Amino acid sequence: MKRTVPLIITFLGGVVLIIAYFIPYTQAWGEKAAVFFDVLAAIAFVLGGGNLLKNHLKKVSDRVAGWGYSVICLVAFLVTLTVGLGKIGVNPNTQFSNYAWSGVYDQVGSPFWWLYEYGFKPLTATMFAILAFYVASAAFRAFRAKNFEAILLLGTAFIILLGRTYAGVVLTGFIPDDSAFSGLKLENFTVYIMQVFNTAGNRAIMIGIALGVASTSLKVLLGVDRSYLGSGGD
Repeated sequence: MKRTVPLIITFLGGVVLIIAYFIPYTQAWGEKAAVFFDVLAAIAFVLGGGNLLKNHLKKVSDRVAGWGYSVICLVAFLVTLTVGLGKIGVNPNTQFSNYAWSGVYDQVGSPFWWLYEYGFKPLTATMFAILAFYVASAAFRAFRAKNFEAILLLGTAFIILLGRTYAGVVLTGFIPDDSAFSGLKLENFTVYIMQVFNTAGNRAIMIGIALGVASTSLKVLLGVDRSYLGSGGD
């Protein structure tokens, strides 16, 4: 039962959504199924929050390495959850001024908005800024001209970098804009590479992703892939 019932639910849900997408008369079925998915997603959020509390409380209790970060995570989670659910500091809606909770929880100037704008956003920007150094290091290792493909990659990247900077404009500034060779100007050549070669590569990648999604979805619907059932799904 632990495996059969989830497999049946997954199969029926997937078939209903597929039928609702291709047959207009059954569109209401898909909308009803989406409501059930929203309910399940809400339950998953509760389970995810409980699992987060459980894991980090255990790390703090066992004093494992890095348990101080778990304390910060727990404090940030509980404070944000309390402020958001309790709508602390939120002005009530003008139409329902007698009800304190009638206001929007993320309205400008509210504590939740403050936490998001001055807490979450700067942390996210910092994380991506740190990742930029790892990207630069990986690019340096990848741009080693060991073979013909690496030479093409290195040359294209060099052209794109120059074309996006003022140095590229200066280097090819002697080429007249109204001449037949204006496309060789680095800023124009960069646009051509991005619109033609880069677009072609992106489309090929998207086609591959679409085929992978379709094949994986069929495996899940037919019960071939049972990884979502956990360790007992095999």
